[in-house]
Amino acid sequence: MLTLTQLLEKAHTLRASDVHLVCGLPPKCRIDGAVTDLTEDALTAADCELFARELAGDGYEAMASIGELDMARTFPGIARTRVNLFRQQGCVSAAIRLLSDHIPSLEELSLPPAVADFAAYRSGIVLVTGETGSGKSTTLAALLDRINHTRPGHIITLEDPIEYIYTPDRCVINQREIGTDTRSYADGLRAILREDPDVILIGEMRDLNTIETALTAAETGHLVFATLHTNSAADAIDRMVNVFPDGRQAQIRLQLSTTLRAVLSQQLLPKRASAGRIAACEIMVVTDAIRNLIREAKTPQIDSFITMDSRSGSVTMDQSLRRLVQDRVVSFDTALSYARDREAFRSAAQSY
Repeated sequence: MLTLTQLLEKAHTLRASDVHLVCGLPPKCRIDGAVTDLTEDALTAADCELFARELAGDGYEAMASIGELDMARTFPGIARTRVNLFRQQGCVSAAIRLLSDHIPSLEELSLPPAVADFAAYRSGIVLVTGETGSGKSTTLAALLDRINHTRPGHIITLEDPIEYIYTPDRCVINQREIGTDTRSYADGLRAILREDPDVILIGEMRDLNTIETALTAAETGHLVFATLHTNSAADAIDRMVNVFPDGRQAQIRLQLSTTLRAVLSQQLLPKRASAGRIAACEIMVVTDAIRNLIREAKTPQIDSFITMDSRSGSVTMDQSLRRLVQDRVVSFDTALSYARDREAFRSAAQSY
């Protein structure tokens, strides 16, 4: 059996995004979205225990008693990783995300030009949404690094765990890890407001207190970036509002209508003729019309307004997918499987 370092080195060479270690199965890795064997030999319970102890170090006993542990580890010469250890059926499993060894630029990520505008905002909230593994953290890292290299300021991040490490350039940067540097997102965010930030990154908006404090931060002149696990701009708005009791939802909609600047929702698709994946992006730049829809709880109408508002940089997911097909970056069948309205997407294909 290969050592943990050898497994990760092999996965890195294969351009894998993730490694999975499960008792009774060969080590697995995910390459361009597909899970495949990394080696042939099945892992024993002892192998998994050994790897878990190596990954967790002093945190192993905490994982053993709680049942799971989030952390980040750097393997010199290979990659920085985000690790989740957890128990299942009496054995330890590991899910290891291999992070890029550098923060990619927005251009390297092939994101739409409108995304670069987010880095020029001075206040408000920008949401990046999508399912797990859709590249939200990488997009946010690229945006923060653009700010770091283009204007002076103070950036504070709250992450669970810290993924990308920034090298301060024009900005002062403080990165705080949940569970190590602060107890929770809510506690860390309350403290941030006393730490003179210009830009705040919230790794995930998980609860009422975090969302409420983020809205307050945006209202008081800070630029807030955050992630949500939703699949569209309209879903992101409803998710934030529905966290609150009915009696407060009108107030939250009003706050969102005045502080939300943009929502980027993304999916990663396999490329048509080469290895790798590319992001399909839905972008909602908040205009006066969309502010009214948010205030009036008419979020189902947002897609129609995004479709009609291309001048601001807004684009629906299906429009983004059609562009990728027209540019021959992804196949029609692949794009169709990711489309929101498959019948309309198939019908639109008659025109190209």
